[in-house]
Amino acid sequence: MQVHVRDNNVDQALRALKKKLQREGVFREMKLKQHFEKPSVRKAREKAEAIRRARKLARKKNQRDSY
Repeated sequence: MQVHVRDNNVDQALRALKKKLQREGVFREMKLKQHFEKPSVRKAREKAEAIRRARKLARKKNQRDSY
């Protein structure tokens, strides 16, 4: 992953890097990898996340259609 520093503005480049890492889910993955997670727990978490994503998508679609 690359971020260009323009006009020696390191703070702005650091912010851009953090935003890219956040979008890619690197911070979230690092947090999850800190401790061992049993496979059954992992499957349950991933299933719950998928349900949450689907509900959120349906909610957004419903809201868009109501206009």
